[in-house]
Amino acid sequence: MADAVKGPASYFPSIEKKYGRPIAEWKELILSSPLTRHMELVSWLKAEHGLGHGHANALVAHTLAEAGGR
Repeated sequence: MADAVKGPASYFPSIEKKYGRPIAEWKELILSSPLTRHMELVSWLKAEHGLGHGHANALVAHTLAEAGGR
């Protein structure tokens, strides 16, 4: 049996369901943004794309970790 997903990625199924976009698309948006700081990106996702704080934070944390902090 596979281990349960933990950390920021555990939010991904609910993010896709609630906002109707695949995670890859959200990550592409984050990486293409001129913003680079964690909280700037979180605030941008909330203001421009209507994400809740927890969902925006999870996407940014996971994306920046994968990108080596950018």
